[in-house]
Amino acid sequence: MAGTDDTVADDDALFVLTAVLLTPAQFPSVLGDDYVAACAVLGLEPYAEGYGLVLGQDSGGARWTVVVEDVSLVAVAIASWDCGMEYDLSPDDHSVVCALPGWPLALAVAAPGVPEPHDPSPDPDGEGRAPLSPPDTEAWGAPQRRLGADEIALQWGAWRAQIDDTAFGRSVEPAPDGEDPARGPGADGAPADSGTAEPVGAGHHPGVRRALEAAQAYVGSPPPPGRIRSAFAPDGARTLRADGPGWSLVARTDDIALILLDEEPGEVMPVGRGPELPGLLKSLDELAVRPS
Repeated sequence: MAGTDDTVADDDALFVLTAVLLTPAQFPSVLGDDYVAACAVLGLEPYAEGYGLVLGQDSGGARWTVVVEDVSLVAVAIASWDCGMEYDLSPDDHSVVCALPGWPLALAVAAPGVPEPHDPSPDPDGEGRAPLSPPDTEAWGAPQRRLGADEIALQWGAWRAQIDDTAFGRSVEPAPDGEDPARGPGADGAPADSGTAEPVGAGHHPGVRRALEAAQAYVGSPPPPGRIRSAFAPDGARTLRADGPGWSLVARTDDIALILLDEEPGEVMPVGRGPELPGLLKSLDELAVRPS
């Protein structure tokens, strides 16, 4: 994570805490089912090149999300921080698109030497936009469903270990060491409440059938960019993420799929490999946007 000065040098300083990419292949799923929808939430044009989102505090401690065009700079900073290296993320002023009040993600860190994080004061003319804020972790809806799918994609091995291919329909045992992989760390380091896996067959729940039919429809009519994403997985496989109105799918191209539904709070429903799933996953992977 980028370091910050202990003292505020000038009133316009932004003390950078973290950053995320907003591109067709990589964007905060909490913002929408696809890249176009995520851009719309932030009032941005969905340019193919994408953006970087820099989250920080001003000299008064207020939370700001600064949108920049220099995607490569933000990508290098994120890669450096992920490797435990320091990186001073200081986008050029000409790269800044806009500064939005608030943060779309919850952060458990704060800049030293400034007041505690808080939303900026409202525009006295009442014309400013409402501050961005992370979703309520106590509720269940589309943002929480997508966050749950993100966590499953990151912890696929732990989830897969719970599922017995020969016993779909049997309750799943807890993850090793008593850790529920559905409650992995969220953006603020706190658990992401995704519930527990309950194995079902593809035909056992109408919502699962609808999700699979919607995913199959993508093959004939490709959805907006980012609705299907593909990332590296071991052994030459790919990890797929697909979303649609009311559902999210996480899968490995050489394995099964896991589905989350808005109508089933906290439930994660595995779909067995079967004769049709491999072809569907292959077709989705061919349509998917991949990180460059």
